[in-house]
Amino acid sequence: MKIQELRELSIDELGARKRELGQEMLNLRVQQQIGQLENPSRLRSLRREVARIETLITERRAKVA
Repeated sequence: MKIQELRELSIDELGARKRELGQEMLNLRVQQQIGQLENPSRLRSLRREVARIETLITERRAKVA
């Protein structure tokens, strides 16, 4: 997802998206350990998207406070 699309989501939706990505990252790490990972760059892109989401959540909570 692009940052603009993420900015349109609410904090609850961002949290749900973060959990989904975390689960996908777990599955990819398991595949990597058993040697079946087809696209290693996907792990990197997932980590970056999680970081974007965490940044947006932090920004929004700072605005409220």
